[in-house]
Amino acid sequence: MTEHTPSLAEVRDEIDRLDRQIIELIAERQRWVVVAGTLKMDEHAVRAPDRVAQVIAKVRGIAADTGASPDVVERAYRALIAGFIDLELELHRSAGTAQPLATP
Repeated sequence: MTEHTPSLAEVRDEIDRLDRQIIELIAERQRWVVVAGTLKMDEHAVRAPDRVAQVIAKVRGIAADTGASPDVVERAYRALIAGFIDLELELHRSAGTAQPLATP
């Protein structure tokens, strides 16, 4: 029995299928991020640098456990988190509930 070597078109179809799943999961994560954003009172709470560090450490560990590149996963998550922070800040500002960070 010979192994089938996929064509480039088949590989791209699989990547497209995975992209859809990833985007559906990002949408689900976004819904929870929006809920979390309603519980935060100011921009510092939205930015939450300690939480960002915690999430990055967690996803790097998951990447290592699953055979994904921890560096690629970290870069992807940093971009994802930055986008969600921007979304939360925009929602706070449009709702008029965000308090600016105090300047030292």
